[in-house]
Order: sequence, then structure tokens, then C-alpha cells
Amino acid sequence: MKKNKPKYNTIIEAAVEVIAENGYHGSQVSKIAKKAGVADGTIYLYFKNKEDILVSVFEEKMGQFIEEIKAAITSKANANEKLLTLIEMHFEQLAANHHLAIVTQLELRQSNLGLRMQINRVLKPYLDVIDAVIEQGIGEGLYEASLNRRLVRQMIFGTLDEMVTNWVMKEEKYDLVAQAPDVHRLLIKALKS
Repeated sequence: MKKNKPKYNTIIEAAVEVIAENGYHGSQVSKIAKKAGVADGTIYLYFKNKEDILVSVFEEKMGQFIEEIKAAITSKANANEKLLTLIEMHFEQLAANHHLAIVTQLELRQSNLGLRMQINRVLKPYLDVIDAVIEQGIGEGLYEASLNRRLVRQMIFGTLDEMVTNWVMKEEKYDLVAQAPDVHRLLIKALKS
């Protein structure tokens, strides 16, 4: 499988840097190949085109991220603790990787509709994790049972997404992870039963 090959991972990491530094439209496959230390043709052994690289970057990074969140929240006692962990990890992952934050918050948004649809498909398992936390909170009596679950999911994801986008746009001048407790407190107040 191509994802287990070292060159695949090297190309993914190089693509994150090149796209963050040059923008998606200014990132030729040749620049990604040069950064990865491979021949241009090698890229096409792993990816169909530049769009495939961008989707693969998101799939790889989001896939790892979702698995890490699932593992971390399983040990938490209740939905409120799970939600705090999810918020902290969302902020931590992007704060730890400046280039990835730029790609996910700025470059993915400038892509065409077909590409955005592929990105939404990759994002679905993350939204499922948020849904599970909401359902658990309702089941535990922590969150209002009459809440519109789809709206709540959008509110939670949208809040986290906008916080990271704002942090990137402000050139990361403040501690994003330090915002997690306040964001959590506000969301909990809105969801409270």
C-alpha cells in the first residue's frame, strides 16, 4: 500500500510546507518534488495530480488527528471532559504545525467545489466524533435534550475552526491552546440542560 511507503510520507510533508509557503495555486508539483527530494515523475507514482496531493494531505493529517482524539476521549469520565479534550487537541495539533494550520485554514478554502466535496467526505468522521460527544452529553443529562444536534455540531466545529482561522490570520501572535478552557466554558453554557 502506497501510504506505508516512506516516499509517500515525505511527499505529504513536503506538500504541506510548499502549499503553506506558496499557496495552493502557486505550488507546482515540481516544487513539491524538489522539497521532498524526489524526481517530478516520482510524485505521479503516488498521486494523480496536485488536487490528489492536497486531498491526501488532508486525509492523512485528519485521519491521524481523528484517531488521536478518539483514543484520548475514551478515558474521559463524561461528555464535558470529552469536549474539553477535543477542543484542546484541535487547537494543539494546529498550533504545533504552522504550515498545516495555513493549509487547512486558508488554502483548502480556496479550492474548487469538487475538491471541497472530497474534503467534506474526509471531515465526516470528525463530525461523527463531535456527534457522539453531543449524544453522550444529552444521555448524561448535561446537555439540553431538545437541542438541534446538527446545529450544535456545526456550532462546535465552526467555533473551533474560526478560532484557528483567526489565530492564523493574526499571524499566531497569541497562545491558541490557552483559549481552550474559555471556548469550552462558553460551549458548555450554551449546551447546558
